[in-house]
Amino acid sequence: MNQNMPQSSSSEGREDDDSSLSEFLSSLIDYTPTIPDELVEHYLAKSGFQSPDVRLTRLVAVATQKFVAEVAGDALQHCKARQAQIPKDKRDRQQKDRRLVMTTEDLSKALREYGVNIRHQEYFADSPSTGMDPATREE
Repeated sequence: MNQNMPQSSSSEGREDDDSSLSEFLSSLIDYTPTIPDELVEHYLAKSGFQSPDVRLTRLVAVATQKFVAEVAGDALQHCKARQAQIPKDKRDRQQKDRRLVMTTEDLSKALREYGVNIRHQEYFADSPSTGMDPATREE
């Protein structure tokens, strides 16, 4: 901190921050987030956090919504990059459809950038008939 700086400007900056935060928190009362309050409260309670203030619940909902939007946007970029790597002859056939297909690998790469690692669940079967309809099994 600069010793030559007057204290009043520092306290004015803090007051501006406090008033901005107060305005933002009060605006959360009228805001209806995409993620329902009940769902956020459930996961907050599951992690051991409880607060009667709905503004805190909505603040977590807004932060979660932002995180999901950023991950989805990053996964879309990975999807587009993967599609660009497809050989030109196959890409020309896919251009007619013009739909992007996002895969788990795209999502995994996007989440890895945020420190979240996911892997595919390994599949194990007791026998070749596991998962088949009981009426069609030959035992």
